[in-house]
Amino acid sequence: MTRRTDAHPDLARPDALAPFFSTWRVGTPERQRQTVDAIARTWESRPWPAEDLRGYHVYTGHDGSTLLHHSQWASEQAYEAFVKTHRQERVDEIDTAVPGIERLGLGRYRRYRSARHEDAAAAVEPGCIVIVEVEFEGPDPDRQRAWVDAVFEALQNEPNLRPGGLSAHFHLSTDGTRVLNYAEWESAQAHLDALAAPGDGVGSSTSQWERVQTWPGLKSSTVNRYDHVLGLVPR
Repeated sequence: MTRRTDAHPDLARPDALAPFFSTWRVGTPERQRQTVDAIARTWESRPWPAEDLRGYHVYTGHDGSTLLHHSQWASEQAYEAFVKTHRQERVDEIDTAVPGIERLGLGRYRRYRSARHEDAAAAVEPGCIVIVEVEFEGPDPDRQRAWVDAVFEALQNEPNLRPGGLSAHFHLSTDGTRVLNYAEWESAQAHLDALAAPGDGVGSSTSQWERVQTWPGLKSSTVNRYDHVLGLVPR
């Protein structure tokens, strides 16, 4: 069966080889809550759909309009089998409860590198999830990896590490065009304070960060904050 949990996902679990992220636009904070409730009812009333689905987590956007979905699969093939057999009935029930949901697309990723801040207590529960999405001009897996490596170099040489950051998990899209960083913070305010500090973004004005920000082929980047509100796992 399906069990609800408040626990955040383990982004680095070795058996979740196909992490997926998607965004729904629902319009208002009230509809965010209604949609989360509909997702919970729909999933909890059914058996867990696949052994190879490790967990499914939902987050409300601080913009008051969007939901982020993160599912951890053993493989893309397992997800495709779920789509053929179980997905549509769930979508139909949720759409009946909350009509007009706009699904903005599914991103297929592979986790590449993770880091935990050395001064972050292991027992601290994240109070805010920050999703940084970077898009490049055209597919280039080598460029994806090199850019993430450059971010790690900048972090390792950061002279003024901002407080409140807990971890960062960098994912590479399977189409070679995007990088997604799933970053855990103690609170949204800690992230806002880091952005307000001197420098561009959460980093200081160093040559390493300038290299990251002016990487050849870098097309765009977005930053969004979320709250983890629903976790679903097999019982």
